[in-house]
Amino acid sequence: MGEIDDAIERADREGFTRQPPKTLQARINFLMKQLKTTKAVAEEIGVSQRSVERYRRGERKHPPKAIADRIDAAVRARWQPQVRRRRQKQAATTGGITVETRARFGYTAPIGTTDDGRFRRLTVHLPPAYAQRLFDARDAGASDQQMRQIIAEGFKDIYFQDGGNRAMGLSDVTLNDIDYLDLDY
Repeated sequence: MGEIDDAIERADREGFTRQPPKTLQARINFLMKQLKTTKAVAEEIGVSQRSVERYRRGERKHPPKAIADRIDAAVRARWQPQVRRRRQKQAATTGGITVETRARFGYTAPIGTTDDGRFRRLTVHLPPAYAQRLFDARDAGASDQQMRQIIAEGFKDIYFQDGGNRAMGLSDVTLNDIDYLDLDY
């Protein structure tokens, strides 16, 4: 997963209305409800079916950290899908998406102005159309670079050009060397 995927994932987790199951046994039981068979759960988390059965019965309570992390990720990916869908739909139709980042922005500018890229810390609220494009790209399996370009286009339109009120000669904004990136919707 790339930086943008991770940021969307974090934003989704922040929207949970209930916390996911805490205990290992409860997490395995939740995955069993979702995936139906011990074989499917075992394949998802990368262990044997026998291990899944032991976790489920409570015979093993402390898997290795790598396996515990995979169990956590599998549960969180399936937890409250309707809440995720509702929040994403709202962001894509009415609410928009807020992007906070510290990154190097480069751009092509008219002669006589500087086009040197430099680090900027920005918090910009992008309209719903950009949220929709970002979610559609993610669902279609777009690369992190393609999703960065969508955010860069949003920054160009909203921040640099102020919705068409300034810097009209500016083109090709790029988002490079991301120090951090956080999304909220």
